[in-house]
Amino acid sequence: FKGQYMKTINVIMMSGALAMGALITGCQSTTAMPHTNNQTNSTITTYQITDAALQANSWQLVDAKTSNGKKVDALFTNAAKPLTLNFMTVEGDNLVRLNNTCNNISAPYTVVNGEVKLGNIMSTMMACPDAEAKFDAAAVASVVGKYTLSQGANNTPMLVVTNNNQVAHFKAVAKVK
Repeated sequence: FKGQYMKTINVIMMSGALAMGALITGCQSTTAMPHTNNQTNSTITTYQITDAALQANSWQLVDAKTSNGKKVDALFTNAAKPLTLNFMTVEGDNLVRLNNTCNNISAPYTVVNGEVKLGNIMSTMMACPDAEAKFDAAAVASVVGKYTLSQGANNTPMLVVTNNNQVAHFKAVAKVK
C-alpha cells in the first residue's frame, strides 16, 4: 500500500510542477547586455524555437541558479553524468527525455508559434538513493518554464529555461542516441 501511495504522490507532484510553468518564448530578437569584463555592451541574439532547432542537438546542463542567485547543487552531484535533454519525434509525437536521471523521465512537448509546452511528465518509480532522487526532482523542476534559444560563447547554441524559482542553462552537444 505504501509503495502505491508514494507512486501516486510522485505523479501528483510531477504534474503540479508541470502545471506551474507556462512555456513561452518569442521570435528572434537582440538584446544589449553589459559585458562583465570591460563594461562595454555586447549583443545576445535569441531565436524562435522550432522542433528542428530543439531536435538538432542534445542539451547539456551547464548552469542552474535559484532566483536569488544560489547554485542548484542537486543538479551537479555527478560531473560525469550531467542532466541532458534529448528532444525527438517518436512515432509521430514529440518527446523530450531527461538523460542521466535515476528514473526514466520524459514528457511530450509541442512548439506552437515559438512556445514550448510540455505535456504530463512521465517517470518510472524506482527507489533511488537520496542524492539521485533529489537530482531527479531538480531535473524535473529545471525543464518547466519559459524556453529561450540563443548563442553562447564560441557561437554555441544555448537553451535557457526560466521559471519563478530558477534559471537553467543548457549548451548544445552532439545528439545522444
